[in-house]
Amino acid sequence: MNWLSKVGFRCLLAAVLVYLSGCAAPPPVLPVVSGPVFYPSEPQAPRIQHLVTFSGPGDFESKRSAFSQFISGDEPQGGMVQIYGVAIDDGKLYAVDSKAARIVVFDLVKREFSMFSGVGGGQMRLPVNITIDADGTKYVTDTGRKQILRYARDNKYLGAFGGTDHFKPVDVAISGDKLYVTDIEHHQVKVLDKRTGELLSAFGGPGNKEGEMAHPTNIAIGPNGDIFVAETTNFRIQRFTADGRHVRFYGEVGDSPGKFARPKGIAIDHNERIYVSDAAFQNVQIFSGIGQILMPFGQPDNSPGLSLPAAVKIDYDNVGLFKRYAEPGFSLEYLILVTSQYQPNKIDVFGFGRMAGRDYAPETGVK
Repeated sequence: MNWLSKVGFRCLLAAVLVYLSGCAAPPPVLPVVSGPVFYPSEPQAPRIQHLVTFSGPGDFESKRSAFSQFISGDEPQGGMVQIYGVAIDDGKLYAVDSKAARIVVFDLVKREFSMFSGVGGGQMRLPVNITIDADGTKYVTDTGRKQILRYARDNKYLGAFGGTDHFKPVDVAISGDKLYVTDIEHHQVKVLDKRTGELLSAFGGPGNKEGEMAHPTNIAIGPNGDIFVAETTNFRIQRFTADGRHVRFYGEVGDSPGKFARPKGIAIDHNERIYVSDAAFQNVQIFSGIGQILMPFGQPDNSPGLSLPAAVKIDYDNVGLFKRYAEPGFSLEYLILVTSQYQPNKIDVFGFGRMAGRDYAPETGVK
Protein backbone atom coordinates (compact mmCIF):
# COMPACT_ATOMS: atom_id res chain seq x y z
CA MET A 1 0.00 0.00 0.00
CA ASN A 2 1.60 3.29 -1.07
CA TRP A 3 1.73 6.39 1.12
CA LEU A 4 -1.26 8.08 -0.53
CA SER A 5 -3.50 5.07 -0.03
CA LYS A 6 -2.30 4.73 3.57
CA VAL A 7 -3.01 8.37 4.24
CA GLY A 8 -6.36 8.00 2.52
CA PHE A 9 -7.25 5.14 4.81
CA ARG A 10 -6.04 7.02 7.83
CA CYS A 11 -7.93 10.16 6.83
CA LEU A 12 -11.05 8.05 6.33
CA LEU A 13 -10.58 6.54 9.79
CA ALA A 14 -10.06 9.99 11.29
CA ALA A 15 -13.09 11.36 9.45
CA VAL A 16 -15.24 8.53 10.76
CA LEU A 17 -14.03 9.20 14.29
CA VAL A 18 -14.71 12.91 13.91
CA TYR A 19 -18.17 12.16 12.54
CA LEU A 20 -18.95 9.82 15.38
CA SER A 21 -17.69 12.27 17.99
CA GLY A 22 -19.79 15.04 16.51
CA CYS A 23 -23.02 13.11 16.00
CA ALA A 24 -23.13 10.62 18.83
CA ALA A 25 -24.91 11.53 22.03
CA PRO A 26 -22.59 12.87 24.73
CA PRO A 27 -21.30 10.17 27.08
CA PRO A 28 -23.17 9.85 30.39
CA VAL A 29 -22.02 12.01 33.25
CA LEU A 30 -19.81 10.00 35.58
CA PRO A 31 -20.64 9.81 39.29
CA VAL A 32 -18.94 12.25 41.63
CA VAL A 33 -16.39 10.63 43.90
CA SER A 34 -16.11 11.59 47.55
CA GLY A 35 -12.35 11.28 47.93
CA PRO A 36 -9.29 12.45 46.02
CA VAL A 37 -8.38 10.84 42.70
CA PHE A 38 -4.70 9.96 42.20
CA TYR A 39 -2.70 8.46 39.33
CA PRO A 40 -1.26 5.90 39.48
CA SER A 41 -3.56 4.24 41.98
CA GLU A 42 -2.45 2.43 45.12
CA PRO A 43 -0.24 0.66 45.97
CA GLN A 44 1.96 2.78 43.70
CA ALA A 45 3.15 6.15 44.94
CA PRO A 46 0.87 8.91 43.60
CA ARG A 47 2.24 11.29 40.99
CA ILE A 48 -0.85 13.14 39.73
CA GLN A 49 -3.93 14.32 41.60
CA HIS A 50 -7.13 15.57 40.04
CA LEU A 51 -7.61 18.97 41.67
CA VAL A 52 -10.68 20.72 40.30
CA THR A 53 -13.07 20.97 37.36
CA PHE A 54 -14.36 24.08 35.61
CA SER A 55 -17.70 23.75 33.85
CA GLY A 56 -19.05 27.26 33.35
CA PRO A 57 -20.35 30.42 34.98
CA GLY A 58 -21.90 28.45 37.82
CA ASP A 59 -18.44 27.68 39.23
CA PHE A 60 -18.48 31.16 40.75
CA GLU A 61 -20.71 34.15 40.23
CA SER A 62 -19.45 37.11 38.25
CA LYS A 63 -19.45 40.41 40.09
CA ARG A 64 -19.95 42.38 36.89
CA SER A 65 -23.42 43.71 36.28
CA ALA A 66 -25.40 42.64 33.25
CA PHE A 67 -25.48 46.31 32.16
CA SER A 68 -21.68 46.68 32.22
CA GLN A 69 -21.31 43.43 30.28
CA PHE A 70 -23.77 44.67 27.67
CA ILE A 71 -22.03 48.03 27.30
CA SER A 72 -18.55 46.49 26.97
CA GLY A 73 -19.74 44.05 24.34
CA ASP A 74 -17.37 41.33 25.50
CA GLU A 75 -19.82 39.07 27.33
CA PRO A 76 -22.04 36.95 25.04
CA GLN A 77 -24.88 35.21 26.82
CA GLY A 78 -24.68 31.54 27.65
CA GLY A 79 -22.13 29.14 29.08
CA MET A 80 -19.50 26.84 27.60
CA VAL A 81 -20.52 24.83 24.54
CA GLN A 82 -17.57 22.93 23.05
CA ILE A 83 -14.14 23.68 24.46
CA TYR A 84 -10.85 22.98 22.70
CA GLY A 85 -7.86 25.20 23.53
CA VAL A 86 -6.82 26.29 27.02
CA ALA A 87 -4.26 28.59 28.63
CA ILE A 88 -3.60 30.12 32.04
CA ASP A 89 -1.93 33.45 32.69
CA ASP A 90 -1.68 35.83 35.63
CA GLY A 91 -4.39 34.10 37.65
CA LYS A 92 -6.85 33.81 34.77
CA LEU A 93 -7.88 30.59 33.05
CA TYR A 94 -8.78 30.95 29.36
CA ALA A 95 -10.59 28.35 27.25
CA VAL A 96 -11.53 28.45 23.58
CA ASP A 97 -15.20 27.71 22.94
CA SER A 98 -14.91 26.73 19.30
CA LYS A 99 -18.58 26.09 18.68
CA ALA A 100 -19.69 29.40 20.22
CA ALA A 101 -16.73 31.29 18.64
CA ARG A 102 -15.48 32.95 21.81
CA ILE A 103 -13.01 32.77 24.69
CA VAL A 104 -14.29 32.07 28.19
CA VAL A 105 -12.33 33.49 31.12
CA PHE A 106 -12.21 32.31 34.73
CA ASP A 107 -10.59 34.95 36.93
CA LEU A 108 -9.30 32.73 39.72
CA VAL A 109 -8.35 35.62 41.97
CA LYS A 110 -11.50 37.75 41.71
CA ARG A 111 -13.67 34.66 41.18
CA GLU A 112 -15.36 36.14 38.13
CA PHE A 113 -16.53 34.50 34.92
CA SER A 114 -16.55 36.39 31.62
CA MET A 115 -16.29 35.89 27.86
CA PHE A 116 -15.12 37.76 24.80
CA SER A 117 -15.51 37.05 21.09
CA GLY A 118 -13.82 40.09 19.58
CA VAL A 119 -15.55 42.98 17.89
CA GLY A 120 -15.26 44.43 14.39
CA GLY A 121 -12.22 43.05 12.61
CA GLY A 122 -11.39 40.97 15.67
CA GLN A 123 -14.58 38.90 15.57
CA MET A 124 -13.83 35.19 15.90
CA ARG A 125 -15.29 32.70 13.48
CA LEU A 126 -13.95 29.24 14.38
CA PRO A 127 -11.27 29.62 17.06
CA VAL A 128 -9.38 26.51 18.12
CA ASN A 129 -6.36 27.21 20.33
CA ILE A 130 -4.97 30.02 22.45
CA THR A 131 -1.37 30.76 23.42
CA ILE A 132 -0.38 33.65 25.71
CA ASP A 133 2.97 35.43 25.53
CA ALA A 134 4.88 36.79 28.52
CA ASP A 135 3.55 40.31 27.89
CA GLY A 136 -0.06 39.07 27.95
CA THR A 137 -0.57 39.07 24.17
CA LYS A 138 -3.01 36.33 23.20
CA TYR A 139 -2.57 34.43 19.93
CA VAL A 140 -5.80 32.68 18.89
CA THR A 141 -5.80 30.35 15.91
CA ASP A 142 -9.00 30.67 13.89
CA THR A 143 -9.44 27.97 11.25
CA GLY A 144 -12.61 29.63 9.95
CA ARG A 145 -10.74 32.84 9.17
CA LYS A 146 -7.47 30.99 8.39
CA GLN A 147 -5.69 33.52 10.53
CA ILE A 148 -3.97 34.00 13.86
CA LEU A 149 -5.87 36.67 15.80
CA ARG A 150 -3.98 38.79 18.35
CA TYR A 151 -5.47 40.35 21.47
CA ALA A 152 -3.82 42.47 24.17
CA ARG A 153 -3.84 41.66 27.88
CA ASP A 154 -7.11 43.61 28.18
CA ASN A 155 -8.56 41.62 25.22
CA LYS A 156 -8.34 44.57 22.81
CA TYR A 157 -7.93 43.36 19.22
CA LEU A 158 -4.42 44.01 17.85
CA GLY A 159 -4.69 42.56 14.35
CA ALA A 160 -4.29 39.27 12.50
CA PHE A 161 -1.53 37.30 10.82
CA GLY A 162 -2.11 35.38 7.61
CA GLY A 163 -4.73 35.32 4.90
CA THR A 164 -7.00 32.78 3.27
CA ASP A 165 -4.20 31.44 1.03
CA HIS A 166 -1.37 31.47 3.57
CA PHE A 167 -2.22 28.69 6.00
CA LYS A 168 -4.95 27.05 8.06
CA PRO A 169 -3.56 27.40 11.58
CA VAL A 170 -4.54 25.07 14.40
CA ASP A 171 -2.03 25.84 17.16
CA VAL A 172 0.79 28.26 18.00
CA ALA A 173 3.88 27.88 20.17
CA ILE A 174 6.15 30.80 21.08
CA SER A 175 9.94 30.72 21.22
CA GLY A 176 11.70 34.04 21.60
CA ASP A 177 10.62 36.29 18.73
CA LYS A 178 9.18 33.42 16.69
CA LEU A 179 5.78 31.80 16.35
CA TYR A 180 5.67 28.13 15.37
CA VAL A 181 2.31 27.47 13.72
CA THR A 182 0.81 24.13 12.70
CA ASP A 183 -0.71 24.41 9.22
CA ILE A 184 -3.17 21.52 8.89
CA GLU A 185 -3.94 22.34 5.26
CA HIS A 186 -0.37 22.21 3.92
CA HIS A 187 0.91 19.61 6.44
CA GLN A 188 3.64 21.95 7.64
CA VAL A 189 4.89 24.05 10.50
CA LYS A 190 5.19 27.71 9.55
CA VAL A 191 7.64 29.93 11.43
CA LEU A 192 6.59 33.59 11.74
CA ASP A 193 8.06 36.73 13.22
CA LYS A 194 5.79 37.26 16.21
CA ARG A 195 5.95 41.05 15.90
CA THR A 196 5.18 41.41 12.19
CA GLY A 197 3.71 38.06 11.12
CA GLU A 198 6.34 37.77 8.38
CA LEU A 199 6.91 34.20 7.22
CA LEU A 200 10.49 33.30 8.13
CA SER A 201 10.58 29.63 7.18
CA ALA A 202 8.56 26.42 7.00
CA PHE A 203 9.26 22.74 7.44
CA GLY A 204 7.38 19.51 6.86
CA GLY A 205 5.18 18.61 3.93
CA PRO A 206 2.71 15.81 3.22
CA GLY A 207 3.90 12.27 3.91
CA ASN A 208 4.79 9.83 6.67
CA LYS A 209 8.58 9.73 6.43
CA GLU A 210 11.04 11.54 8.66
CA GLY A 211 10.37 15.27 8.45
CA GLU A 212 7.01 14.80 6.71
CA MET A 213 3.60 15.29 8.33
CA ALA A 214 -0.06 14.41 7.96
CA HIS A 215 -2.56 16.88 9.44
CA PRO A 216 -0.43 18.44 12.19
CA THR A 217 -2.65 19.83 14.93
CA ASN A 218 -1.18 20.80 18.30
CA ILE A 219 2.39 21.90 18.95
CA ALA A 220 4.67 22.39 21.97
CA ILE A 221 8.24 23.45 22.63
CA GLY A 222 10.54 21.45 24.89
CA PRO A 223 12.98 22.84 27.47
CA ASN A 224 15.90 22.71 25.01
CA GLY A 225 13.93 24.45 22.22
CA ASP A 226 12.95 21.34 20.26
CA ILE A 227 9.55 21.39 18.54
CA PHE A 228 6.98 18.63 19.21
CA VAL A 229 4.10 18.22 16.75
CA ALA A 230 1.00 16.02 17.06
CA GLU A 231 0.17 14.46 13.69
CA THR A 232 -3.43 13.30 13.88
CA THR A 233 -3.56 11.17 10.72
CA ASN A 234 -0.03 9.83 11.10
CA PHE A 235 -0.99 8.76 14.64
CA ARG A 236 2.24 9.99 16.20
CA ILE A 237 4.22 12.80 17.74
CA GLN A 238 7.19 14.06 15.74
CA ARG A 239 10.08 15.94 17.29
CA PHE A 240 12.14 18.53 15.42
CA THR A 241 15.02 20.85 16.20
CA ALA A 242 14.21 24.55 16.25
CA ASP A 243 15.31 24.84 12.61
CA GLY A 244 13.04 21.99 11.49
CA ARG A 245 15.33 18.94 11.38
CA HIS A 246 13.71 15.62 12.35
CA VAL A 247 14.83 14.19 15.71
CA ARG A 248 12.53 11.24 16.49
CA PHE A 249 8.99 9.86 16.54
CA TYR A 250 6.83 9.00 19.55
CA GLY A 251 4.02 6.46 19.23
CA GLU A 252 2.24 4.90 16.27
CA VAL A 253 -1.25 3.73 15.40
CA GLY A 254 -2.58 1.07 17.78
CA ASP A 255 -4.66 0.44 20.88
CA SER A 256 -2.02 -0.51 23.43
CA PRO A 257 -0.06 1.75 25.81
CA GLY A 258 2.30 4.05 23.96
CA LYS A 259 0.21 4.02 20.78
CA PHE A 260 -2.44 6.40 19.44
CA ALA A 261 -5.76 6.52 17.65
CA ARG A 262 -6.52 10.27 17.74
CA PRO A 263 -3.62 12.21 19.27
CA LYS A 264 -4.47 15.88 19.79
CA GLY A 265 -3.09 17.95 22.66
CA ILE A 266 0.58 17.95 23.59
CA ALA A 267 2.60 19.55 26.38
CA ILE A 268 6.17 19.19 27.68
CA ASP A 269 7.28 19.70 31.27
CA HIS A 270 10.68 20.99 32.45
CA ASN A 271 11.99 17.42 32.73
CA GLU A 272 10.96 16.71 29.14
CA ARG A 273 8.09 14.44 30.03
CA ILE A 274 5.66 14.52 27.12
CA TYR A 275 1.90 14.65 27.70
CA VAL A 276 -0.36 13.63 24.80
CA SER A 277 -4.16 13.54 24.87
CA ASP A 278 -5.98 10.99 22.74
CA ALA A 279 -9.60 11.74 21.88
CA ALA A 280 -10.29 8.11 20.96
CA PHE A 281 -8.78 6.53 24.08
CA GLN A 282 -10.09 9.47 26.15
CA ASN A 283 -6.98 9.77 28.27
CA VAL A 284 -3.59 11.46 28.45
CA GLN A 285 -0.43 9.39 28.04
CA ILE A 286 2.92 10.45 29.47
CA PHE A 287 6.19 9.62 27.71
CA SER A 288 9.78 10.18 28.72
CA GLY A 289 11.99 12.25 26.46
CA ILE A 290 13.50 9.07 25.01
CA GLY A 291 10.09 7.59 24.22
CA GLN A 292 9.32 5.32 27.16
CA ILE A 293 5.63 5.18 28.06
CA LEU A 294 5.38 6.22 31.71
CA MET A 295 1.67 6.18 32.54
CA PRO A 296 -1.81 7.22 31.38
CA PHE A 297 -4.33 9.22 33.38
CA GLY A 298 -7.87 10.56 33.11
CA GLN A 299 -9.46 7.44 31.66
CA PRO A 300 -13.26 7.70 31.29
CA ASP A 301 -13.81 4.65 33.49
CA ASN A 302 -12.48 6.70 36.39
CA SER A 303 -14.29 9.61 37.99
CA PRO A 304 -13.74 12.33 37.05
CA GLY A 305 -12.96 11.09 33.56
CA LEU A 306 -12.00 12.85 30.36
CA SER A 307 -14.41 12.87 27.44
CA LEU A 308 -12.94 13.56 23.99
CA PRO A 309 -9.91 15.34 25.47
CA ALA A 310 -8.39 18.01 23.26
CA ALA A 311 -5.76 20.48 24.50
CA VAL A 312 -3.16 19.85 27.21
CA LYS A 313 -1.14 22.64 28.84
CA ILE A 314 1.39 22.65 31.66
CA ASP A 315 1.81 25.60 34.02
CA TYR A 316 4.31 26.34 36.77
CA ASP A 317 3.36 29.93 37.52
CA ASN A 318 -0.12 29.56 39.02
CA VAL A 319 0.39 26.55 41.29
CA GLY A 320 -0.28 28.62 44.40
CA LEU A 321 -3.89 29.20 43.35
CA PHE A 322 -4.57 25.46 43.43
CA LYS A 323 -2.73 24.33 46.56
CA ARG A 324 -5.96 24.37 48.56
CA TYR A 325 -7.29 21.55 46.36
CA ALA A 326 -4.30 19.27 47.01
CA GLU A 327 -4.59 16.48 49.53
CA PRO A 328 -2.63 17.05 52.77
CA GLY A 329 0.93 15.89 52.25
CA PHE A 330 0.77 16.07 48.46
CA SER A 331 3.24 18.72 47.29
CA LEU A 332 2.39 20.27 43.91
CA GLU A 333 5.18 20.87 41.40
CA TYR A 334 3.12 22.02 38.41
CA LEU A 335 -0.38 22.04 36.91
CA ILE A 336 -1.72 20.00 33.99
CA LEU A 337 -4.75 21.50 32.24
CA VAL A 338 -6.86 19.24 30.03
CA THR A 339 -9.99 20.17 28.09
CA SER A 340 -12.86 17.83 27.25
CA GLN A 341 -15.15 18.49 24.31
CA TYR A 342 -18.07 16.72 26.01
CA GLN A 343 -19.50 16.42 29.52
CA PRO A 344 -20.01 19.21 32.04
CA ASN A 345 -16.37 19.03 33.16
CA LYS A 346 -15.01 21.09 30.29
CA ILE A 347 -11.65 21.89 31.90
CA ASP A 348 -9.94 19.58 34.37
CA VAL A 349 -6.94 20.72 36.38
CA PHE A 350 -4.50 18.08 37.62
CA GLY A 351 -1.46 18.56 39.80
CA PHE A 352 1.87 16.77 39.37
CA GLY A 353 3.73 16.24 42.62
CA ARG A 354 4.86 13.95 45.42
CA MET A 355 3.20 12.59 48.53
CA ALA A 356 5.12 12.99 51.78
CA GLY A 357 6.42 9.76 53.25
CA ARG A 358 6.27 7.80 49.98
CA ASP A 359 9.27 6.36 48.13
CA TYR A 360 9.79 7.44 44.52
CA ALA A 361 12.16 5.81 42.08
CA PRO A 362 14.84 8.08 40.57
CA GLU A 363 13.81 9.84 37.38
CA THR A 364 14.83 7.73 34.37
CA GLY A 365 14.44 8.00 30.64
CA VAL A 366 14.55 11.79 30.66
CA LYS A 367 16.59 13.41 27.94
